[in-house]
Amino acid sequence: MDAHSDSFEIRGTIPLKALVQRVSDASVTVDDETVGKIGPGFVVLLGVSRDDTEADADYVVNKVVNLRVFADEDGKFNLSAMDVNADLLLISQFTLHADTRKGRRPSFIQAAGPDLAQSLFDRPSASSARPASASKPESSRPT
Repeated sequence: MDAHSDSFEIRGTIPLKALVQRVSDASVTVDDETVGKIGPGFVVLLGVSRDDTEADADYVVNKVVNLRVFADEDGKFNLSAMDVNADLLLISQFTLHADTRKGRRPSFIQAAGPDLAQSLFDRPSASSARPASASKPESSRPT
């Protein structure tokens, strides 16, 4: 079974997660400083799990930039971010791996530590899969 099939039960953990929002524009501000700003495209909250690999990061980036959610000349969603040269703003977000099944305090044990998260977040091959105009916060750091 392929590691990127509909079921990730082989590894026993929840893989890298991407929450994608199509936007007309977006920005990220930290301590009153804008660290990322885009025009039309995607804001992607990216949650890296402790067992994620470079292959997982490549897969998710490829999947996101090739989602066909932009309208063609007939108004049908047939175009990807790559097709329309959309901007991409990536935001590291460990809370996507919150486990709230027990108790009242979420567990983040499945979330990657800062070093792994940063290395996958900044992965060069992931950068090459982004549209040419893609942007991400310069001071992004796993939170």
